[in-house]
Amino acid sequence: MENKNKVAKPEGKLAVLIPGLGAVSTTLMAGVELARQGKGAPIGSLTQMGTARLGKRTDGRTVKLKDLVPLATLEDVVFGAWDIISEDAYQVAQRSGVLSDKHMEQVKPFLQGIKPKPGVHDPEFVRRIAANHIKATKTHRESIEAIRQDIRDFKKELNATRAVMVVCSSVETFRPLPEAFQSLANFEKALDSNSPDVNPTALYTYAAIKEGVPFANATPNASVDTPALQELAKQENAPIAGRDLKSGQTMMKTVIAPALKARMLGLEGWFSTNILGNRDGEVLDDPQAFKAKEVTKSSVLDTILQPDLYPELYNKYSHKVSIHYYPPRGDAKEGWDNIDIVGWLGYPMQIKINFLCRDSILAAPLVLDIALFLDLAKRMEWRGIQEWMSFYFKSPMAHPGLPVEHDLFIQLTKLKNTLRVVAGEEPITHLGLDYYGDDLPLAR
Repeated sequence: MENKNKVAKPEGKLAVLIPGLGAVSTTLMAGVELARQGKGAPIGSLTQMGTARLGKRTDGRTVKLKDLVPLATLEDVVFGAWDIISEDAYQVAQRSGVLSDKHMEQVKPFLQGIKPKPGVHDPEFVRRIAANHIKATKTHRESIEAIRQDIRDFKKELNATRAVMVVCSSVETFRPLPEAFQSLANFEKALDSNSPDVNPTALYTYAAIKEGVPFANATPNASVDTPALQELAKQENAPIAGRDLKSGQTMMKTVIAPALKARMLGLEGWFSTNILGNRDGEVLDDPQAFKAKEVTKSSVLDTILQPDLYPELYNKYSHKVSIHYYPPRGDAKEGWDNIDIVGWLGYPMQIKINFLCRDSILAAPLVLDIALFLDLAKRMEWRGIQEWMSFYFKSPMAHPGLPVEHDLFIQLTKLKNTLRVVAGEEPITHLGLDYYGDDLPLAR
């Protein structure tokens, strides 16, 4: 396949700018630095460890994804952040308790050098954090201009030729999508009137897109999943992706649910509960913040199981999701799933999952991949929704009118096939009939 795709080379430094200097972002920063030092492996990162087969199985061509398409290298990644708490990245990482003392000591000077710029804060959206590092802006427009100036300053300070933004801030309180987000014209009016409907994450989103910076939302907060900001992204030629990282329990749902449907096994109920004790857990202890997370965690099953197509199997299942703040657990999140399924002749069975995971350890490599793939998309001159990156999100976006795909394996196939096409290679269908010749004739 002739490669007609023009991809600008990733020359110079790439600034990964992160609103929210918390456990996830500091674990990412430390992990990248440890990998650069040869003291840690970037496990969990497709861009660093993933491969793709090219051509037929008999060709024996398998390459690393980072060799298939021109991605920025870890050596060229630099970091900037905003936060409403004044701690530097080392202080945050130390408080978060994700990394060992050995790893912390190895990256201490590096993390101490990452100091956040003051963040945009609205206590109506984040209620459980005592903010002490807030921008002195008084209107939405002032906040946006301050963030845009920060982006320019970061690029200069970090000697970066380009930037991406990935929001990793605290979960904001849930609100039904207001009219202000239904169109760009409405959103502009809401900004001008300093509407209380506009959340801080949306201000970062608007500022990044206006700067032409690719943007991803790793949180459940209202952002690029809205018509207004999708319209802006197309207007400003910015690639966007989101929302809410698919790292733990929901990842398992996108693995198990496709297996149930593939085998035509029925579902009576799916009960999910979590405990965690980090700042994310503290914020989610606010019922309105949990509601925002519940929406993204609960939307997966219906889309995968398609109860409208299989009403006798999936039309009446019960689905319950809960999250509990439990300080002793820290970042070591634990998820339990009880799944009541139905088999041949209606006989009941159960699946039990106990996932003792590390929240930030699972999430950090996802943020790295998202940043590197968004940078690739920008250099491809792609804009708007990057559906091929759905693999990374609980609540991914698709072109308006298209059903969203949640099946993890379909998402991975789409991601790899997109990269194959970018590289001038044929997508792989896994049909394989040509291997068998006259044994499996398609036509006579």
